[in-house]
Amino acid sequence: MRIDLVTIVVAEYDPAIAFFTEVLGFDLVEDSPSLTNDGRPKRWVVVRPPGGQTGLLLARADGDRQARAVGDQVAGRVGFFLRVDDFDAVHRRMVEAGVEFVKPPRTEPYGRVAVFRDIAGNLWDLLGPP
Repeated sequence: MRIDLVTIVVAEYDPAIAFFTEVLGFDLVEDSPSLTNDGRPKRWVVVRPPGGQTGLLLARADGDRQARAVGDQVAGRVGFFLRVDDFDAVHRRMVEAGVEFVKPPRTEPYGRVAVFRDIAGNLWDLLGPP
């Protein structure tokens, strides 16, 4: 058993794809036309870290309720965790790409950590080895 996908509700597909692929370095696994439950067009967009098993389903907000969830899917908490082997290199690349870090890097017993916002406004931990 494994978790295959986790949904992130985004305002628009293409800027979200660009953020996750160009800025974070994820792979675009799928971008296919699809339909909502009531037959309206949408896209099925999946990104995944290179070599990772769990992917992110980037779902464009559909309606007011979902639009309000963009950037606040976990009620302001850090809800996503990106573990990297070379913390300093990835952090530097993200800063140069304009990623907003809301907490600077620090060292904890479990490793290096810094908190950043994704394109939707959700908080993530960037995690590296101690």
